[in-house]
Amino acid sequence: MSPVLAGILQLLALVVALGLSYRPLGDHMARVYSSPRHLWVEKRIYRVIGANPDVEMRWPAYLRGVLAFSAVGVLFLYGLQRSQDVLPGSLGFVSIDPDQAFNTAASFVANTNWQSYYGEQAMGHVVQTGGLAVQNFVSAAVGIAVAVALVRGFARSRTGELGNFWADLVRGVVRILLPISVIGALVLVACGAIQNFSGIHEVGQFGGGTQQWNGGAVASQEVIKELGTNGGGYFNANSSHPFENPNGLSNLFEIYLILVIPFSLTRTFGRMAGSVRQGYAILGAMATIWLGFTALMMWTEYAGHGPAFEIAGGAMEGKETRFGIAGSSLFAVATTLTSTGAVNSFHSSYTGFGGGITMLGMQLGEIAPGGVGSGLYGMLVMAVVAVFVAGLMVGRTPEYLGKKIGTREVTFAACYLLVTPALVLGFTAASFTLDTPVHSMTNSGAHGFSEILYAYTSGANNNGSAFAGLNADTPWFNTTIGIAMLLGRFLPMVFVLALAGSLAGQRPVPETSGTLRTEKPLFTGLLVGTIMIITGLTYFPALALGPLAEGLAA
Repeated sequence: MSPVLAGILQLLALVVALGLSYRPLGDHMARVYSSPRHLWVEKRIYRVIGANPDVEMRWPAYLRGVLAFSAVGVLFLYGLQRSQDVLPGSLGFVSIDPDQAFNTAASFVANTNWQSYYGEQAMGHVVQTGGLAVQNFVSAAVGIAVAVALVRGFARSRTGELGNFWADLVRGVVRILLPISVIGALVLVACGAIQNFSGIHEVGQFGGGTQQWNGGAVASQEVIKELGTNGGGYFNANSSHPFENPNGLSNLFEIYLILVIPFSLTRTFGRMAGSVRQGYAILGAMATIWLGFTALMMWTEYAGHGPAFEIAGGAMEGKETRFGIAGSSLFAVATTLTSTGAVNSFHSSYTGFGGGITMLGMQLGEIAPGGVGSGLYGMLVMAVVAVFVAGLMVGRTPEYLGKKIGTREVTFAACYLLVTPALVLGFTAASFTLDTPVHSMTNSGAHGFSEILYAYTSGANNNGSAFAGLNADTPWFNTTIGIAMLLGRFLPMVFVLALAGSLAGQRPVPETSGTLRTEKPLFTGLLVGTIMIITGLTYFPALALGPLAEGLAA
């Protein structure tokens, strides 16, 4: 079987698996966030945290819940890392330095999982399982909660109430993330991933000598890092490590975990908004971009020029032979079009155009299908902008799902779109004005520029992957990328929830013959075009200095 055909078959298998999961999972999530009943275990959790899950919140109260919970998470995780040397199961590791502890705490709470440390050489069992893995669950649940609040803003009328943050948070963990993670961890263990609490031991090497390895609760953390679009690896090699991702089957399963909730949330949106076809329109836009990026990535990696590429059958440098180009390309596109950031290959070793594709996927705002929750609300914000553009073209007041898109709504959407480009381009420019950050680059020229651009793109868009040619474990990068991750996560949420409150307070607008049919393929095409044009105008000059220049020079 040719490698290209094998890649096509893997893609088809993935599409079928996602298609089979789409309706049942999407409907289940709609029931979870619409049900008035609370499970027994949920009632106990509400009692412990002192929350009343039946009190409706307006958007400022909902936002305060998001920010307060996340702030506590940052402080707790920071303290856990700084006191690691006195915790049980520390494996003899020392406490984490202040700047790196801040960066890691900000990273995991912001659903980014950027790692400037070697996982197996820095973090003990308690920090890994009681700190990092816990944040993988709750940060993902926060993203889903904010997305559901925006959906309620479209679905409700003449009220500013968006639901209860604490109820949405707990339900997301208890009813969605935990059950799937238990099943997924069993699948990964069956595939060969490890799950234990063993200490450090010596392992022989083929070339002679020994190497130190430690075990850990890897399978359980691996499944939620993919399912919650988090991405932080138990080991420094991340999902290319055989303990995390043993073979081709586990690789395809992990890609499925990355994509299944973000795609299925469009079904949830359609059900909660009262029109399943509206969900299909959003799904169509996400799927078009994802399939297009996947095809481009496979093409550029299979068609690499040069004798070494031709002998290897494509650009195999930096890729695991057990996954090949197809499995690596599928994973790279999935992880950068979502906010996952897990990697099973070395993105810095991709062709110039291949590296540019991974970067552009993040710069789109990671909305195809995007992170858990963040992908849906990012795409809905883009839909608001697309409707506004369509209204300008025909000279009509824009409407979306029975709500007028006026000055206030467009302002919130515009502010949302401006946050991450300002962070990415601002910090990238600042880094090149200073000597110390530039000296952290492994490469010079266009590729060196791409290393820093990729780092801030990954941080501000809450992805977490890296070109890995950059030494980011410095006070400058730990601090600035940490700030970019926090602002890139929570400032957009401010505008999303403000938009949701504005929409929920409106009266419904009756549909007329002049209303734009947003459930039709025409709107899907308009939405895709709007996304690509906005991103292209924003980032093209920076991309031209980095991956495009490198690709054209190859």
